[in-house]
Amino acid sequence: MRGGAAIGIGVGLGRLLAVCASLACLGAAPWDAAAASIVKVRFGGDQSQTRIVIELNRSTEGRRLPQASPLRLGLELRGLDVPAEIGGEGQGLVRSWSIDSEGDAAKLQVSLTRPVTVVRRFLLAPTDGMPSYRYVIDLASDGPPAATPAAAGLRLTQVASLPIHTRKVIVIDAGHGGKDPGALGEGVHEKDLTLAAARALKRRLERDGRYVVVMTRSGDRFVPLEERVRIARQADADLFISLHADAGADPSVRGATVYTLSDKGSDRVARKVFARNDWFINVSLPSHDNAVNRILLDLTQRATKNQSTAFADMLVSQVSEQTPMLQHSHRDAGYVVLLAPDVPAVLLEMGFVTNAQDVAGLRDPLQRARLMGAVGDAIDDYFAQQRRYAAR
Repeated sequence: MRGGAAIGIGVGLGRLLAVCASLACLGAAPWDAAAASIVKVRFGGDQSQTRIVIELNRSTEGRRLPQASPLRLGLELRGLDVPAEIGGEGQGLVRSWSIDSEGDAAKLQVSLTRPVTVVRRFLLAPTDGMPSYRYVIDLASDGPPAATPAAAGLRLTQVASLPIHTRKVIVIDAGHGGKDPGALGEGVHEKDLTLAAARALKRRLERDGRYVVVMTRSGDRFVPLEERVRIARQADADLFISLHADAGADPSVRGATVYTLSDKGSDRVARKVFARNDWFINVSLPSHDNAVNRILLDLTQRATKNQSTAFADMLVSQVSEQTPMLQHSHRDAGYVVLLAPDVPAVLLEMGFVTNAQDVAGLRDPLQRARLMGAVGDAIDDYFAQQRRYAAR
């Protein structure tokens, strides 16, 4: 990899608002959260897709209840306490909702504006940026709207639209390209190795239809660093992988390395955002209070960095079975392609263009396919871990 990678950022309003909803100063749940297992309920979406997020202080397992009406949805969350019935208005496909206790479980009842399909349900474990468990329910419209009765109850914090994917979106970034050849060595340009690897990874990910794959470049063309991040954010990517090849003065040095965003890189992003709000891509922050916006940005970045680190660890584990790794195989840096605060991202240096063995492996179609197969396995592992608490 060659070049300094300037810093850039774009902050998604919907995702920032979702983080905003977790701050007590911006909307606490109107019941005694200390006495309950359920901390907060929030919504996002519209009349085509809606997400329900139930924040919890402990793990749970969900079970669908028999549906007496196409406009009613019931769910049992086991092992949760609700001191008194809570409820309120909904958003999008949810007209209203209520939660009460039934035995050793909490029972969620949802009144719908139209028939729906439950696209998926899953439990997210706490992270540094989000200390609560989150039980997520994604709904998709299955019919025309129903008549609108009056909705009653308490109104809780709601958030802006949260995108829903039935398939995960993976953005593959082939480093360099066009007028930027990248590192040179052993009779090859870095830009050619990264594009060949990106195409191989795309084939691996698309073979079973589980992913939507977006390429920042599919040919030998120059794509600015900021544009690569913009592509990932516009695609609402679930994961961003930038492929590169290293170079060094010592031709005996070889091995792959995985990079995630450094703390210094995060700090530079924050300074740039608040110094110039439209820098690199329009940044729309939800509050006029810069102190609040700094908290929102920090929370978003920390949560994303945790996800990036989790994937990087899996990537190192899988890639190390196919190619040598440098001694410190997981490192951090402020590369521009890692700087979207709301897209988990890694940069993989696949080897050294200045090492004959690494170049031979990256140029060989079979070895390249095995290496990208390992990257694909790490992606599978990452999303499988995210789903491990999913209710049956």
